[in-house]
Amino acid sequence: MDLIRHLRFFVAVADERHFGRAAAALEMTQPPLSQGLRRLERHLGVELVHRTRQGAVLTSAGTRLLPRARLLVDDAARLLAESHRIADARGAVHWGATSALPDRVVTACVTALRTMSDAGATVSTTVDSTVDLVASVREGLCDVAVVEHPALLDGVEAGPVVKLPRWLVAPAEHRSVGAEHPNFPMLSGLAFAHAPRAANPPAYDTVVDLLRERGLDAPMVTVRDDRALFAAVAAGGAFGFTTAPPTSTPGVSWLRMAPRAIALRVRVVRGNSAQSCADAVDRVLYRERVR
Repeated sequence: MDLIRHLRFFVAVADERHFGRAAAALEMTQPPLSQGLRRLERHLGVELVHRTRQGAVLTSAGTRLLPRARLLVDDAARLLAESHRIADARGAVHWGATSALPDRVVTACVTALRTMSDAGATVSTTVDSTVDLVASVREGLCDVAVVEHPALLDGVEAGPVVKLPRWLVAPAEHRSVGAEHPNFPMLSGLAFAHAPRAANPPAYDTVVDLLRERGLDAPMVTVRDDRALFAAVAAGGAFGFTTAPPTSTPGVSWLRMAPRAIALRVRVVRGNSAQSCADAVDRVLYRERVR
């Protein structure tokens, strides 16, 4: 017998407390519903429903088995939905990028993934925090992702660490901007604008340690992307790091300080069957690395 189908009959009768209404909810007639429920009761060896003139009343066995029946019916529905999603996505590449990754690298990665994919394949991009991207790869929602280093990478495969150029940005009128040899202690009095610690605790702690090693213990202010970073810097009270190359931006100046120390460290993480995608993205990162 089709156990899931007959359990669906049982759940509908339990919800509606009436065979006619349950049949209508299932878009079927009442006789096959009643027959199916009796067949289920014989299969399980217990009576599930008392049939009365007023409708249907669960037996003690039916009351005890209903939660388990709901779980099985719901899981079957989720399995079917997931199978449809997988079928629809066949031939597509799902990848993710940390929000710290420069736009030009994101688009270069998309182009590389399209080139290596089958003809007609689509590439979908998710921009998110490192913590969430690692979870997406682990759960099979992303084939590959570029994440910050260091990070907790349990359950995924990781490629080599690559350093990408990153600049320090400070308020245009700040004394460090006009200095012949600017240094980190000159930035005292400014807050350090950075992504929230929850986005990737190991990388956050590493950059805080870097500033302290360079003689600066700055208060932190949270920003989620470069737009928020530039706004905080232009307001005159913060500095930060960006992978966006120097441009004419009112209120913001780019400083070339300790370029190798503040470089953005990233790596590709992947699932078990996404080696070719990971290799394509790795080649892009390698071309963009700090030389």
